[in-house]
Amino acid sequence: MKNKDKTIKAAALKYRRGEDKAPVLTAKGKGKTAETIIRLARENNIPLKEDPRIIDLLCTLELNQEIPPELYKAVAEILAFIYRMGGKQKSLSGEIK
Repeated sequence: MKNKDKTIKAAALKYRRGEDKAPVLTAKGKGKTAETIIRLARENNIPLKEDPRIIDLLCTLELNQEIPPELYKAVAEILAFIYRMGGKQKSLSGEIK
């Protein structure tokens, strides 16, 4: 997804209901890396959600970091989006993949 400065950014989250305490950031990047994250999500039928505000927040985190409580509301928006799509959730991401 393109944000304000026209740079493509993407992030991927993993969350296993009943196993994980919180979603974990599994990938993030901009430019070619973001394009790869998005392409892999599409190839694997992983839902993509476009939200520049959330992607900017996710990109401040370290890889393999659990989402901190202050980002729960933003990530809840992603989970709600996935739920509305019928629960296809191998992982979440942000174009957001």
